[in-house]
Amino acid sequence: MDANFALLAASSEASFPWLSLIVLLPAAVALLMPLLPGDGSDPKWPRSLALATLGVDLALMLVCFSQHFDGSISDLQLVERVSWVPALGLEWSLAADGLSAPLVLLSGLVTLLSVAASWNIKSKTRLYFALMLVQASAQGLVFLSQDFLLFFLAWELELVPVYLLIAIWGGKQRQYAATKFILYTATASLLILLSGLALAFSGDSFSFNLTELSTRSPGGSFGLLCYLGFLVGFGVKLPMFPLHTWLPDAHGEANAPVSMLLAGVLLKMGGYALLRFNVQMLPEIHLQLAPALVVLGIVNIVYGALNAFAQDNVKRRIACSSVSHMGFVLLGIGAIDALGISGAMLQMISHGLIAAAMFFVTGVFYERTETLSIPNMGGLAKALPITFAFFLASSLASLALPGMSGFVSEITVFLGITANDGFTIGFRVITIVLAAIGLVLTPVYLLSLCRRVFFGPRIPALAAIGDMRPRELLIGLTLLVPTLAIGFWPRLAIDVYEATTNGLAERLQATALLATALLATALQSTAQIG
Repeated sequence: MDANFALLAASSEASFPWLSLIVLLPAAVALLMPLLPGDGSDPKWPRSLALATLGVDLALMLVCFSQHFDGSISDLQLVERVSWVPALGLEWSLAADGLSAPLVLLSGLVTLLSVAASWNIKSKTRLYFALMLVQASAQGLVFLSQDFLLFFLAWELELVPVYLLIAIWGGKQRQYAATKFILYTATASLLILLSGLALAFSGDSFSFNLTELSTRSPGGSFGLLCYLGFLVGFGVKLPMFPLHTWLPDAHGEANAPVSMLLAGVLLKMGGYALLRFNVQMLPEIHLQLAPALVVLGIVNIVYGALNAFAQDNVKRRIACSSVSHMGFVLLGIGAIDALGISGAMLQMISHGLIAAAMFFVTGVFYERTETLSIPNMGGLAKALPITFAFFLASSLASLALPGMSGFVSEITVFLGITANDGFTIGFRVITIVLAAIGLVLTPVYLLSLCRRVFFGPRIPALAAIGDMRPRELLIGLTLLVPTLAIGFWPRLAIDVYEATTNGLAERLQATALLATALLATALQSTAQIG
């Protein structure tokens, strides 16, 4: 795959800079926000411009990936490379493959719906929607960058809007939550930078190009240190136990649209980066540490589910649920076969839609009740029947009800683990049993949440509140329809990334065979010397 990159890049150079336009359009429009009337005068203008911009951006993504992207090709497509800062070796290098294309589409959809959900933002609206647009550009750049330094700049850029969105428009403890978020993620970024620079200087020639770096595949203690640096750095964003503690605080204090972004897009950056860097660039080390990733995935699944029971705040309970569900991504990546990696990708897509839906519906009833405390709510099903129906549907999707995307993604991860002959039977059985515990706990804490919020003792003050409006109904349907569509026809998502995940699995298999052959040769030589 890597040996043919130059020929592939030459033949797939984009005749039109689709990816650059997708990435740069929101940030360019964000520069116009200060010129608009806003805040006290007319807050609708910034919101309308942001909605129109992200609507056009999503349309560009749909046209680009439906007309100019071939899911049957495993390598990079729509390649755009321009020398940007030659002194640093920095290139404006963008390309898409099966790992990035579905996540770019997910990012575009969730960001658009997050802005649509921000209808009641009244203070500092120009700044708020400008940050949303900058965030959209940064997210797209993370998924599409093919230059490490450009990737790292985008990774750092997306931290700033999220920090400000939590710190300015969050709840009572917003400063604490925003500071904790930035401290965790900025510290993790240092490890990412050090590992990336080490790889860039490791070969015969200095390079930031991700494809060239993936051909080096260093092993030994050097490769192990780079792998661990990436694992911890990206694990914070995933989030991976015990680096997850920023997430419940961030979700608990962020408003619902920002929580939609956090759960729907930002967590997926961690999973994507693990596939792009740890698996693709360091396959030898990944094969050695794959069982450790499986163990970490199991800890995420069980610990996140158990921790959810202790939460009396709706958003914090859903945040702990996200920790649990992202454990399946670690489990799939650790499975090191085509089914497992496919399941990890499908879980990221599925969880992005489901978690965004759950946080959106939570925001709907928070605007009406002004509380997220579970003990302070009850009997909302009668006052908010449509809201209850949407929350129940998203909860059923989250607990992996057959017919919804969560079921398909999690069962694919399980099949990936069971089909891997590289693990012992005992290891596979224990893994499946422990992961199944998380599956059993999930409906318990989610359905108990539904019971307490919607069917508990009725709070008289909440008896006369209005149900979902048409705008809110449309946002909810836009998230739930793809969840159902993927659940009934998973090929809608799998066809986009399958060629690339199969290519990753084949490379891991080839690396394993080579390592086995080298070990056999070494043992034979030792025997002959003896």
